[in-house]
Amino acid sequence: MATIAEVAREADVGVATVSRVLNGSPAVREQTRRRVVDAIERLGYAPSPTARALSTGRTQAVGVVAPFFTRPSVMERLRGVSRVLAGSGYQLVLFDVERPEGGCFPALPLGAGLDGLLSISLCPPEAELDRLAGACVPLVLVDHSHDSLPAVHTDDVAGARLATEHLLALGHRRIAFLGDDEGDGSGFTSSATRRGGYERALAEAGVEAEPGLVRRGPHGREAAMALTRELLELANPPSALFAASDTQAVGALEAAAAVGVQVPGDFSVVGYDDIELARYAGLTTVAQPLEESGARGAELLLAALDGIPAAGQQLPVELVARETTGPPGRQRRRSSRNKAPGRERPRHRRQDGMRVRP
Repeated sequence: MATIAEVAREADVGVATVSRVLNGSPAVREQTRRRVVDAIERLGYAPSPTARALSTGRTQAVGVVAPFFTRPSVMERLRGVSRVLAGSGYQLVLFDVERPEGGCFPALPLGAGLDGLLSISLCPPEAELDRLAGACVPLVLVDHSHDSLPAVHTDDVAGARLATEHLLALGHRRIAFLGDDEGDGSGFTSSATRRGGYERALAEAGVEAEPGLVRRGPHGREAAMALTRELLELANPPSALFAASDTQAVGALEAAAAVGVQVPGDFSVVGYDDIELARYAGLTTVAQPLEESGARGAELLLAALDGIPAAGQQLPVELVARETTGPPGRQRRRSSRNKAPGRERPRHRRQDGMRVRP
């Protein structure tokens, strides 16, 4: 492997000149810079990451804090992050949060370890924000809005309203909500925010939100199955359910199948995220641009590392109507008899700047 000294001899310049070219210094004439670049290409020289860190004061590493790498929505966001960082010269260091009560921010190697930080779905506590600022480590949030930090997010309240209003428009009035445990210190707020949007949509439609139709538990399909069975075994079960994630919605579908409840004939289900599994399951869901949000977050972080101010970005959400929702009970069967053969499902109107597509 070629050395920087060999590049200097090949280009007939000093080692310091090669170093200045590598670091992008403007104090090199264009003709000289071109000669050094040509020598680098001919010799196949690759600068040592350690040497570059010493000369620039940077480690060329950025950290990504993400909860539960096994969650499909997190994995799709990470794909977007990885795609952008792949050609940036920065190494990606992943920090998983498996125990939300402790978090991982206090253990992050700031200063000498990371040049920047991207946090997915959670925001550090104020004390950690102060520590990041003191270490001059730029921070960008994904899936979490913030008043003073660059962030890429969607409107969870509006998305939840879109899901609930879809079920209301179909004629459902007993609509359940299935989400995550709240107040566990995890910092993951999307489920609680979506519950707020669900409740707001019901109130605006004049439908009383019943506490007995709200179920919250650990995130995952198995917990969602158990909670949905509780709902379906009520004396007066709900005719529809809105889940705060597609993973939980798929668990709800499995529970319905286990107890012989027909979807959507007897029970309609709407999820949130539009992960790949939702498309295979024919799940009606609120789609958000998961991979794009990760890519946008990485772009904001790279801009911050270059000293470019970046404003927050709100990405759109839309309802995708598939096979798991329909009018409740008899009303649905009557609707099916009156439906003309081959007639397409009508498109929903735009509302609140969000798209709705069948």
